[in-house]
Amino acid sequence: MPESGSGPLIVVGLWRSGTSLLYSLLNQHSEIALLYEGDLYLLRALFRPGNQGDWLGRWEFWNSALTRHNIDTSRIPAAVPDFATAASAVWKQYADGAAVWGEKSPDYYDCMEILARDFPNARFLVIWRDLADTCRSIVRARTGSTFFSKPGLLHRAIIGYHKMKQQCDLLEKRGVPLHQIYYEELIQKPEQVMAGVCGFLGLVFEPQMASLRGADRSAIYTGSHHEQVKSEGIVSSPKKEEVLPPQLKTKIERYVRYWRSRYAGAWPRYPQVQNDTVALPSLFERIGDEILFRLLRAVDGFTQAVYCYAPYRMLEKYRSAKARRHAEATSPTAPAQSPVENIAPVPQVRKRSSAS
Repeated sequence: MPESGSGPLIVVGLWRSGTSLLYSLLNQHSEIALLYEGDLYLLRALFRPGNQGDWLGRWEFWNSALTRHNIDTSRIPAAVPDFATAASAVWKQYADGAAVWGEKSPDYYDCMEILARDFPNARFLVIWRDLADTCRSIVRARTGSTFFSKPGLLHRAIIGYHKMKQQCDLLEKRGVPLHQIYYEELIQKPEQVMAGVCGFLGLVFEPQMASLRGADRSAIYTGSHHEQVKSEGIVSSPKKEEVLPPQLKTKIERYVRYWRSRYAGAWPRYPQVQNDTVALPSLFERIGDEILFRLLRAVDGFTQAVYCYAPYRMLEKYRSAKARRHAEATSPTAPAQSPVENIAPVPQVRKRSSAS
């Protein structure tokens, strides 16, 4: 386990819920340096007894995290006892002495309790967004991104929304430091929200945290779905044509109404207007949705296991096939990238520049 003392900050939220915006604003602070979707936890099988000791290479193959963050692998031990030690070493190197280190990831929505056990001194920052708007954003991001087009992602988001709530409740019950914010309030009152985050972290608020001007977003994947976070202003998305199929939109409304009845109206906070005409999801529907969610998560786990154990030659063939499919799905002038889509070689990393 990592040494005692201050632990990491782990920033969590569903895909397309404002995590990239929050990450960019957080890293504007002079004492905060977080990784962008390192996701080493997803490859934690690499640290089981008898592993091959090539966790750095396989991690790089997974999502180019080392090159995206200019990590100097010569300063990272190849042999580490566990995931927590490995992640801490990389997080701290990237932080380069910053008081707050860690990472943000939308893939940690259903494992925060485990991360809290791995990092006893960790702090968690969770961002929420209206679930329907999150799903709309996922649908729109499909253009130019094979990741957001993969089967079952919307189902993962709907059921995962409540999983994240359950994880937050578990953290609060255990007394784990947790701060929750809302995307809708972040874009309307960035100074107020980010000042609250600084208070949670024990830092003095710095005005640049309320602006994207000059923010370092070099570690963020390219693609049209990240155009807003790579702009200079924090703006809400303009009103757009409805993209959610009626059946899916109604399903979300049913679940929102069910959750509000379960949590005495306290959660979810958004949307502020509820459709009271829809029926609550039946027990049969909830059980079926839970089974499907677990099957989809099993598929995710299988993919992660492949990257942990498959021979490199097999992985290279898989990535080549994925690259061709990716090229067909994206614009040649603005190729989009998402987790597990970056076509990366075995690490050829650069030392982190002083400007990063």
